[in-house]
Amino acid sequence: MSGDAGWHQKALMIPPAVFTSDFPLISRLSGIVHPGILGREESDGGTQRTVAMATAEAVCIDIALETMELVEATQPADTGEPKEPEYSNPLLRHALTGDVEGVQQIFADPEDPDGEKAMQLLMEKDIVGRDLLYATSMAGQSAVIRALAKYGVVMKDKTARGYTLLHCAAAWGQLETLKTLVELEADILAMTFQGEKARDIAHRYTQTDCVEFLDWAEAKQSLQTFIAHIQATIADPEKVQGRLNKEDKNMSLSACRVKSDWLENAKEPTRQDFLDQKQQLEDILLPIFTKLATPRVAVVPDGRKPSEDHAS
Repeated sequence: MSGDAGWHQKALMIPPAVFTSDFPLISRLSGIVHPGILGREESDGGTQRTVAMATAEAVCIDIALETMELVEATQPADTGEPKEPEYSNPLLRHALTGDVEGVQQIFADPEDPDGEKAMQLLMEKDIVGRDLLYATSMAGQSAVIRALAKYGVVMKDKTARGYTLLHCAAAWGQLETLKTLVELEADILAMTFQGEKARDIAHRYTQTDCVEFLDWAEAKQSLQTFIAHIQATIADPEKVQGRLNKEDKNMSLSACRVKSDWLENAKEPTRQDFLDQKQQLEDILLPIFTKLATPRVAVVPDGRKPSEDHAS
């Protein structure tokens, strides 16, 4: 097992008991999504990487022990009532153990005293901009993320350094979580302060399946975006006036419809399929692009073109 894989497994093997405590500790844990994720310069195979791995693992263990001690402190004493953790979050256990029904019950039951508090803590961010979903993405709880999305969670949020839920899931190799986030319109192209997309993070940590999926998703999105751009351009009078005639517009919209139908009906398309379809559309619309790039011919008040007026 590689060093990265070993770190991954050890982090995910932290006993469930550590996830029953407060948000600040879990937020600290979720920040350690992978050595280097916070922007460390990396030298593959070098001492710096080894030290970072060891440091991150040690911090994770310290957090686990600290949280377990806090949990033990909340157990009933021989003479007294159970203590409440100061920052108790009723969502944590449900979210990080994949208990979708537990999450939904808190929000759906008007009589649940944790409802209002859970909503507040769902939206709460730490000092660098992480919320509960960062830890959930790290743990690969896709069903919980899908459920929480119904309660107003913004999937395109970034931390202070530009990291998104996609970056977090990609670092940990959580393929199904990546698929869920992309389906929920997380920003595939979002970059960190170092200019890295989620795909780049996945590549850095040799998460091959995640790299392939994100390449596939980006190619699909590129085709969808191109179709939408053409349709919006044709519908804008300011952009087409004096450049495109009715036949040009109809041909452009028809070509876009063909590609949209292909997107909807294609069975298991590959990344190359998306790239080929986009290239075909670009080739078909090349004459239209040429016309759109041509400056409009000015018209004098009597309706004649300047060249016609000059000839007279």
